[in-house]
Amino acid sequence: MHAIAPPADFQACGKGKLAARAPRNGEIARKSPSIPPAAPYTASMKCVLALDQGTTSSRSILFDHDGAVRSVAQRELHQHFPRPGWVEHDPEEIWEAQQQTAREAMRHAGIHCEDIAAVGIANQRETTVVWNRRSGEPVHCAIVWQDRRTADLCARLEADGAGPLFRERTGLMLDPYFSGTKIRWILDHVDGARTAAERGELAFGTIDSWLAWKLTSGRLHITDVSNAARTLLFNIHTLAWDEELLALLGIPRSMMPEVRASSEVYGEVDRFLCQCGSPLAGMVGDQQAALFGQACFEPGAAKNTYGTGCFLVMNTGPQPMPSQNRLLTTVAWKTAEETRYALEGSVFIGGAVVQWLRDQMGLVRTAPEIEQLAGQVDDAGGVCFVPAFAGLGAPHWDPHARGIVAGLTRGTGKAHIARAALESMCFQSMEVLRAMERDAGRPIPVLRVDGGACANNLLMQIQADLLQVPVERPRQIETTAFGAAALAGLATGFWDGMESIARHHQVDRVFEPRITADEAESRFARWLRAVERSKQWEDGE
Repeated sequence: MHAIAPPADFQACGKGKLAARAPRNGEIARKSPSIPPAAPYTASMKCVLALDQGTTSSRSILFDHDGAVRSVAQRELHQHFPRPGWVEHDPEEIWEAQQQTAREAMRHAGIHCEDIAAVGIANQRETTVVWNRRSGEPVHCAIVWQDRRTADLCARLEADGAGPLFRERTGLMLDPYFSGTKIRWILDHVDGARTAAERGELAFGTIDSWLAWKLTSGRLHITDVSNAARTLLFNIHTLAWDEELLALLGIPRSMMPEVRASSEVYGEVDRFLCQCGSPLAGMVGDQQAALFGQACFEPGAAKNTYGTGCFLVMNTGPQPMPSQNRLLTTVAWKTAEETRYALEGSVFIGGAVVQWLRDQMGLVRTAPEIEQLAGQVDDAGGVCFVPAFAGLGAPHWDPHARGIVAGLTRGTGKAHIARAALESMCFQSMEVLRAMERDAGRPIPVLRVDGGACANNLLMQIQADLLQVPVERPRQIETTAFGAAALAGLATGFWDGMESIARHHQVDRVFEPRITADEAESRFARWLRAVERSKQWEDGE
């Protein structure tokens, strides 16, 4: 095996170390939450295990045949920021955390591996891992979707006229958000990586591929269409890797995983579920998983997930719909019966702004406290918060934008900042929704919501006020994990069809607009002025 020397920054990952230690500079460390009491369970009942691997945590959730959560376990992940604009994870920490949470969830529910009918994966999508096929060792930290280090490369490709080709083939913008330029960066900056890749010794994968590789002890190097569609390297029309795009980025075809459906039996989980042969049967990007979990099965159905970012996704049916408003055209999912496409608008910093207020600014001790603090005032007092910490996503696509807080006065207090932070999530989603309605040629009559932040009633009310449409929160807010479980369950016969999945979607609460359309438009116009001031703040990294 040929050794590859990673750059010095790789050591900042704490590669392969999940043991407790003091956080290093630029890291965020959090303890795992306590697991909620288990519901009554009978040993004869089988469950589907969803591995929900997100940006800030790894979770494992067990769903029974009624779609109910039987058990949850979670571990927060260290975030690494070795340079301004760079965001990294340790792939081995992700794997170890996913193993631990799966075992915890099973132990808490009192079930054994033979009770697992299927395993499904939902994952942070564009985050990029490159590893050695023989040793299984990553050659560099995982480069996270929020990372901006390839902004200059994207600008050069755009200047060379490659943007329209990438757009037409992949449905994506040339932006550092996506995986392709991250792979190129690793090949260009890790000593020996390009040579090893050209010899066929390296494998690339998004987090779904990494977990599938580990779950099957290296037998499966696969991804699904929804994750492949986020790489800048996948032709969404032919549903295959695009040789011309691979050549443009200088990426050997041998690195790429086999592309499979989102719902099929890929193989057996090997070593972390007792060698019992539980089928790995579902793989899907987290936002497409949420769309599926919200039962958005018909064209025009849309959902918004309020997680680390905010991601508004609309089912557009069996054909890709090109966007005229700088949104993304992507693959929603593929099952044995159908392939569905979607329009998507990606907001890079959503709930992460609350995490920033908690960890960097100390305005609150826990994320849920933001609702109480922001609720102390009736409005933001003219304050606009643009959390462009990782640039601006749709519809601006400005990797050089940076966060600003505008409209401060001597009367501005913590509550105004907190409320402006919540409003920032809603304004960004509002921009995306407007663009999506123009592309689709139809209004979105109701917005389905999910993600951890949607438990915040004030946030949901602000969103309904600004959008001037009802906001519908489901009773089961674990829609991302449930989407992965549902796709796995469909492949194994645990659920017998889409109708049985749709029956599990139940509404908890509908938030109706309480302000006038004129007031919503006035607030939106002020927000847009602040956005313009945040653009092109940095010349490049």
